[in-house]
Amino acid sequence: MPTIEVGDLKDDDFLLDVREDDEWKAGHAQGALHIPISEFVARYGELTEAAPRDGRVHVICRSGGRSAQVAMYLVQQGVDAVNVEGGMQVWAAAGRPVVTDEGGTGFVL
Repeated sequence: MPTIEVGDLKDDDFLLDVREDDEWKAGHAQGALHIPISEFVARYGELTEAAPRDGRVHVICRSGGRSAQVAMYLVQQGVDAVNVEGGMQVWAAAGRPVVTDEGGTGFVL
């Protein structure tokens, strides 16, 4: 499974957050696309519309398990996708901003 470490992500990298709604509402990476894993197959078209044509999709969840599943699925579909190692827990621990939909400071649930 292709992976990337949080420290290797650039600010403009495309990020797909596959956590559930309550986790997203508590806090997420600004600019990430949110499609919960439980709705991913049904909402796949949203990803294909939003993702950069020739870019990579960086998939993130809380700790890396769910995002690994989605990244593997995307790779099987021919998408250049990688799992973000350690997920939002490592994102927050690295000091990366975690925000709410209202723009306030969020937290990882």
